[in-house]
Amino acid sequence: MNVGSRALAEFFGTFWLVLGGCGSAVFAAGIPTFGILYLGVSLAFGLTVLTMAYAVGHISGGHFNPAVSVGLLVGGRFDGKDLVPYVIAQVLGAIAAAFVIWVIWKGNMDADAIKAGTSLASNGMGALSPNGFSVTAGVIAEIVLTAFFIFVILGSTDGRAPAGFAPIAIGLCLTLIHLISIPITNTSVNPARSTGPALVSMLTGSNPSGGAHLGQLWLFWVAPIVGAVIGAVCYRATGGRDA
Repeated sequence: MNVGSRALAEFFGTFWLVLGGCGSAVFAAGIPTFGILYLGVSLAFGLTVLTMAYAVGHISGGHFNPAVSVGLLVGGRFDGKDLVPYVIAQVLGAIAAAFVIWVIWKGNMDADAIKAGTSLASNGMGALSPNGFSVTAGVIAEIVLTAFFIFVILGSTDGRAPAGFAPIAIGLCLTLIHLISIPITNTSVNPARSTGPALVSMLTGSNPSGGAHLGQLWLFWVAPIVGAVIGAVCYRATGGRDA
């Protein structure tokens, strides 16, 4: 299948990830009495990957994440010539989804909520951390958790693993990662997921922190990609195969 079709699948997969995950955080997490809280948001992110992995994984491989694409490249599962088209598609999908979330959010009839603004579930460390974790803590969390995410992806898609269950393992792994790290960084492990909300919330003026989240965006590219490389190297060190 040509790279254009595969990149389009990545666009839709990443769009769904951001719409489902960040959308649940923006719209459903904090509703009194009936809010889904951290547990619900964590599950939402996992479900987006699980559902889209089954929907388009056979087309594009189901990356939906630049760090995953890099990790699979290092792990010997992805052709380097397709990396740039995949990353572009993933970032554009995340931006499009963040814009849709913003448009829906603007339809809130609660004037106080609109006045308070929204970061569209942007990621942050230090002063922007949901629970006040330092930049060092955030970077370590993002590196370690992305490394294990790639490790699970490579392991569950290994030719020796039980066939057909990889999306379940990967989706549950992402759920667990969010349960661990939403309080730390709002959980990235995905540079595209970080880019969409940070960029759109700044450009639309909805972010109460202004461009602060965008100023930290580079950390959410570097840390997950470093973690992805580490995870791929570690899996190959265990005797993991290229396919």
